[in-house]
Amino acid sequence: MTSAAPPATMGSVTTGEQGEPARDPWQRFGWLMGVVWIVFLFFPISSVIESEASAGAKVAAVALLAAFGVVYIAGFVARPNFDSWEESRARGLITIGILLALMISAALLTDVGALGATAFVVATAMFSGSLRFALALALTLTAALVVVLVITGDISRGLWLILPPLIVIVTTGVTRALIEAGVRHDEMDRQLGLVAERERVARDVHDTLGHSLTIVTVKAELAERLIDRDPDAARREIAQIRSLSREALAEVRATVSGLRVARLGDEIDSACRALEGAGIAHEVRGAADDVDPRYRIIVAWTLREAITNVVRHARARRCTVTLTADGLVVEDDGVGIADADAVAGLRGVRERAAGAGATLTVGRADRDQGTRVEVRW
Repeated sequence: MTSAAPPATMGSVTTGEQGEPARDPWQRFGWLMGVVWIVFLFFPISSVIESEASAGAKVAAVALLAAFGVVYIAGFVARPNFDSWEESRARGLITIGILLALMISAALLTDVGALGATAFVVATAMFSGSLRFALALALTLTAALVVVLVITGDISRGLWLILPPLIVIVTTGVTRALIEAGVRHDEMDRQLGLVAERERVARDVHDTLGHSLTIVTVKAELAERLIDRDPDAARREIAQIRSLSREALAEVRATVSGLRVARLGDEIDSACRALEGAGIAHEVRGAADDVDPRYRIIVAWTLREAITNVVRHARARRCTVTLTADGLVVEDDGVGIADADAVAGLRGVRERAAGAGATLTVGRADRDQGTRVEVRW
């Protein structure tokens, strides 16, 4: 007499072909777990038939118990469509009231054995409202059954009348506890997913804007120096700033929507432009095609952040980029990366590398000055 089908919003939901919410199998078929036990309504009906009541009373009592079964089934079939446990409680109390009226009427017409249907009322109660409320309601119904048996003097028949409701309380209580634990687990997964997505967007925006704004700043400084000496060159730099600003805006929009993918070839070209604009001599050894295709995205992100740090923090005069089949090395002859902003940026790249199965290391360059950023797999 138990059902594992919670109200619709309390279980997992997927999306159907037309974009409408699609309930999982428990949502669709869990009510069968409650309805299948309807066969045990045979026992209170047998008690009614075997009672000493008149034939008319027996027929009426059997009809009442048959209606009882219909109401019970209808209640369980409707339960997965409820939006919350609160709605389930409100509807459940109505169903319980009808079930009690039918069962008590059958017992009054014939025999106390009709109260054997109490287990079905308790099963309905156990899925009406919060677990605490449901337990209190189910125990109250069971206690009321005991009181009725004591008052009528039929306590000797109480074992087979009281034991089923108690079994239902235990089994449905465990089922409800498992359902609510599953709901909490799903909610925790959802929250963790939201946190991870926020971190991804923050990291991508940082990497994208940090690089683009660094180049814009460098070119703006260059244009400022050229505006009196070479107005035509200054205008060209300003035009490039306008173009870069538009690209940065497009990149931010794409990043926030989760569509941005760094392309290694583009990042190499962008790195060269950034270094050139900052007046840093540079050399690129290798090409994008030399890098394992599985790791080109993480290499592109690493190159972007490393070059941003060289331009912004290193105060370097020369930078070398080496691309190979098994990794990337970016070296400069600057002052290092003690700056907290640079370290924070590389921390984001390190997380990306770990997620891609690669390893990022940062240290001194071979010439014992400057910085060496290396990613390997």
